[in-house]
Amino acid sequence: MTDLYRLLPEEMEKLVIDMGYPRYRADQILLPLYYKFPKNINDIPQLPKKLREELTEAGYTIGSAKETHRVVSDDGDTTKLLLQLSNDSSVETVLMQYNPTKIGGHPRSTICVSTQIGCAMGCVFCATGQMGFETNLKAEHIVSQVIHFAELLEQRGEHVTNLVFMGMGEPMANYDEMIRAVKILTHDRGFGLGQRHITISTIGIASGIEKLAEENLQIGLAISLHAPNNELRKKLVPTAGPHSVEDIIESGRNYFKKTGRRVTFEYALMEGINDSPEIAEELAKLLHGNGSHVNIIPINPTAGDFKRPSEKNVLEFERILLKSGVNCTVRVEKGTEISAACGQLRTDIIG
Repeated sequence: MTDLYRLLPEEMEKLVIDMGYPRYRADQILLPLYYKFPKNINDIPQLPKKLREELTEAGYTIGSAKETHRVVSDDGDTTKLLLQLSNDSSVETVLMQYNPTKIGGHPRSTICVSTQIGCAMGCVFCATGQMGFETNLKAEHIVSQVIHFAELLEQRGEHVTNLVFMGMGEPMANYDEMIRAVKILTHDRGFGLGQRHITISTIGIASGIEKLAEENLQIGLAISLHAPNNELRKKLVPTAGPHSVEDIIESGRNYFKKTGRRVTFEYALMEGINDSPEIAEELAKLLHGNGSHVNIIPINPTAGDFKRPSEKNVLEFERILLKSGVNCTVRVEKGTEISAACGQLRTDIIG
């Protein structure tokens, strides 16, 4: 079986032509797929019955995700779903909404998508990392997470505005499927989301960052740093190499040179671990003058023993970076109370 959500528009075009149909039939499939949300091929009535039958007989299908559990934050701005995919795997994905920038405008609706079930990176402060690695998701399973929320938002008269590849898994460890999904979601004959509205987050896999820089895409890149030196980073990220900090900084610098897109370094702040003024000074020295942005993320409650720093410590850490000329912000977390925030996703904890 081949899911139609797997096909790039050019591949859809080749499919219908090879089946003996005119080129425009491809758009008669693509338009409903991304804007009408059909559940099976017979839900596309503009296609000739014969073509629908031939597609079905040839093993083509529409693999929509099925919602099996939903949790909504107290303020209603964050929705976490457990989705059953067409391969019967289950994955968590999150919708985060922010107030509109214009009076009467639509809210900014960001979907946090997953690229794997579980994760092999083993970050000691991350719930997904602690559940271990199960499997990579196919491009169609990544796309279907977005489609599911797009349909939900359409019912409210809203739409998807941003995507962050910050859900379960390490995107660069599933590079080919991840990038296929990105190309489908940004194609003007696919889902049509602007490239600059997508951010890919990685623990710092240099080979993946290098490949992404060569894709000629205007995608945002966020690299999880979490420590200003290799000794501390190795404790937090057991899979990190002996020179991972230097490698990450160099990869970020090269990505900026190739794409012109400023790199964000994510820094999960943990009480008594990496939040001291001395460590802030070390981080400031490391990043001074490289034009990047630091996203300070006070750690969220997970199964581990790590604690969120006090607001005073968070603000002092930010102050030291800003004083040293390092651009930074403290992330406004959403969905913490429903385990939907950064580092909290795992399929066996859904409440």
